[in-house]
Amino acid sequence: MIIQNVLIVDPVKGSFAGDVHIEKKRITRVDKKDINPDFILMPGFVDLHTHAQKRIDTMYANKADFKQWALNNFEQGVTTFLPTTVSTSLENIEKIMDRIKDLPLSIAGLHLEGPFVNPKKKGAQNEAFIFPSKGKNLQKILREPVKVITAAPEEEGFEELFHECKKKGIEVSLGHSAAGYKAFKMAYDMGVRKITHFPNALTQLHHREIGGTGSALYLDFDIEMIVDGIHTVPEFVDLTYRIKGADRIHLVTDSMAAAGMPEGQYELGGLEVFVRNKKATLEDGSIAGSTLLFGDAVKNFASFTNCNLQELAKVSSYNSLKHLGMTDEVGLIEEGYTANLVLLDENYNLKQTIFDGEVVYSEM
Repeated sequence: MIIQNVLIVDPVKGSFAGDVHIEKKRITRVDKKDINPDFILMPGFVDLHTHAQKRIDTMYANKADFKQWALNNFEQGVTTFLPTTVSTSLENIEKIMDRIKDLPLSIAGLHLEGPFVNPKKKGAQNEAFIFPSKGKNLQKILREPVKVITAAPEEEGFEELFHECKKKGIEVSLGHSAAGYKAFKMAYDMGVRKITHFPNALTQLHHREIGGTGSALYLDFDIEMIVDGIHTVPEFVDLTYRIKGADRIHLVTDSMAAAGMPEGQYELGGLEVFVRNKKATLEDGSIAGSTLLFGDAVKNFASFTNCNLQELAKVSSYNSLKHLGMTDEVGLIEEGYTANLVLLDENYNLKQTIFDGEVVYSEM
């Protein structure tokens, strides 16, 4: 396969026009050309935080469901993703891990959002399943396919949890936390480098205590952002981009079962969720995940920040792949790399998704 006359957007080398040659899943050659490109070619998108989509939910999905979810994601240009749990029992986490263990297609692992979070910042999490990690036997869940665990740094057992995760190659991300700067700085000094769905479910910025929100901006954390205009308004997204820069931002959907579906009543972690005007809430009005699809997140970030294409490739793909330790294989458009790519028009509408060197979705 040859992808011809495109604007090639590499997150490290930048943008240039040319052709990309692909054979047996791999990019075999990249030719620069002095042409007017027809489309934009970028690395495939990566979503590290997604609970559900089109009624397929991490908490209940079987092997066939996970495969279908991966196929659905190709329609959004997503070539790598982490299905994400909500707080639940350790026994149920084990069952989910067993159902997802034969990672199909583009699923790179599992993200556990809880249960080791602060109930005061539970958001749409079920408080009945929120508890500290201290005193719990975690060995059965601190293993493949778990890649990320969201936890609150102020909860009992956090330090031990972090060190155990580090041994197993699992990343700890700070989230659903009522802590202030002191606890976030402690976690940062330990080696934590990521914040879950910033700034949602964190303490607010204040001039006498910068809180979790201020700590995420002040310290050199990477941050997830749900760029739907609901969780974060455009001005806040742009402000964060100006402070953190594109190297520290990861676009995620945090999507729940209503993503890609009509408005109405749905469920998240045993809680009723109501979707109106694209906004998902519990009965008390608390935001409950999102209905965001990844392609829209990419368009929104570009619109809200006026970032350049290289920066867009970073926030939509490369930064997340670095945290997964996958950038030796995917995420760059250069010889030897796996051909997980997206072809976009000038308005960032998806035209094709290429996975393992094959066209898996096309509007052309």
